[in-house]
Amino acid sequence: MTDQTRRNPREHAMAIRYQQRSAEVKALQRQCYALATLRLKAAVEEHGTGQGLAVVSDIDETILDNTAVMAHAMTLDGKHDHVEVWKTWEREGQPHLIPGAADFFHLADRLGVTIFYVSDRFNENKLATIATLSRLGLPQVHADHVQLFGPPKAERRAAIERDHRIVLQLGDTLHDFHGAFANVPLERQHELTHDHADRFGDDWIVFPNAAHGTWMEAEIRSWDK
Repeated sequence: MTDQTRRNPREHAMAIRYQQRSAEVKALQRQCYALATLRLKAAVEEHGTGQGLAVVSDIDETILDNTAVMAHAMTLDGKHDHVEVWKTWEREGQPHLIPGAADFFHLADRLGVTIFYVSDRFNENKLATIATLSRLGLPQVHADHVQLFGPPKAERRAAIERDHRIVLQLGDTLHDFHGAFANVPLERQHELTHDHADRFGDDWIVFPNAAHGTWMEAEIRSWDK
């Protein structure tokens, strides 16, 4: 929920339409989980057991499809606080799972891998988020495994690494993977993406999200014939 929605409503509506309605996004999401499955099985096989290993995953647009509230926000005038709309969605919304999510997380659970759901959802709504994940049948939805907004994600990951080896990270924005991506200009994000190129598709799996990101403020580059 950003000011981008109000500044360029037509552009944002197109992004939400692609994210919610396109078969291509669903195909990409399935592809991400298929690759994550291969990487997870390989990591467990190499380690000999899932014990001591961890998967760290973002929630929104990685596990849960929240495009319904994005579409709802498009209908509101500028008098509505979009943060409050999102908070209400966290408490009362009915998101559904992204294709492939259920199979992947149940596989991780069967393999004995610890799952951490690390999200910047509001911690005041933690019980509601736990209830949503539980309603959707996801495993290991315990209070200490659902880590919401508070310390930066990099700090939360570092705390997890004290007792686990993180073998796979899933997310839809780059700061879901490394603290260096947080709060830096877009050009620096491109440089860091190049620097960490070997990790994408290996232990970092990036999900498509056409409706949110710092790139939404960037100027489009045209062909200068």
